[in-house]
Amino acid sequence: MNPVTVIQGISPVILGMPHVGTHVPDDVTAKLNQEGRRLRDTDWHIDKLYAGLLPGASVVKANFHRYVIDANRDPSGVSLYPGQNTTGLVPQTDFDSRPIWADAPDADESERRLADWHAPYHAALGAEVKRVKAVHGIALVYDCHSIRSRCPFLFEGELPVLNIGTNDGLTCDAQFARIATEIAAGSGFSWVANGRLKGGWTTRHYGKPETGVHAIQMEIAQSAYLAAEEDPWTFDAVKAARLRQTLKTLLAVLEEAAIGGFS
Repeated sequence: MNPVTVIQGISPVILGMPHVGTHVPDDVTAKLNQEGRRLRDTDWHIDKLYAGLLPGASVVKANFHRYVIDANRDPSGVSLYPGQNTTGLVPQTDFDSRPIWADAPDADESERRLADWHAPYHAALGAEVKRVKAVHGIALVYDCHSIRSRCPFLFEGELPVLNIGTNDGLTCDAQFARIATEIAAGSGFSWVANGRLKGGWTTRHYGKPETGVHAIQMEIAQSAYLAAEEDPWTFDAVKAARLRQTLKTLLAVLEEAAIGGFS
């Protein structure tokens, strides 16, 4: 199994998808408990949700599951949200704080997973950022995510549908952030910017506006496009249609702004 799939496009926009993969190697599956094997914390169908919305965009998609290793966590293991509940580089629990391992990986195995899965994903994403920036003088990493709308271990109440993360404005030009918030505000969906989810390691690592590389994370509540937030995690095309139109508009306007020459 190739750790990553890359589709090269002609746009300055790169769609990152670190959590859509469901592949788990046999040796890792053998260590997961029954709960872990459910893979409940997948960003279910996020590739289908975004399919065709910005035809010229590059796509960098992790094929492995986040329980193998989380491609959106700092490889050093440093927490993205100090003092708050979260899951780590190799998660020990699911989003409901339930253990996922019958035989938890040790430090050596975690290092192997880092080299075999996490590193190739970011090598591919980093190479695509470099290629796109060389063509356009700018690159915009738009990191695609989704999560169950209710996860009491991680956040209180119900998550807004659209959660824009720019690490409090540090990871992209203010005009990109303004575009995202204005389109979200006019969408009719609930939304927040830099709420509980401010952007993961991908957004924070690549988003360096002073270098011409910008990054935005979009975390979407799965209630907005799944039939139900439970097995079998069925994509609801009717529900998703309205959401896809909002996302299509957002990506098109971001692309137009990037081509217009933000730096």
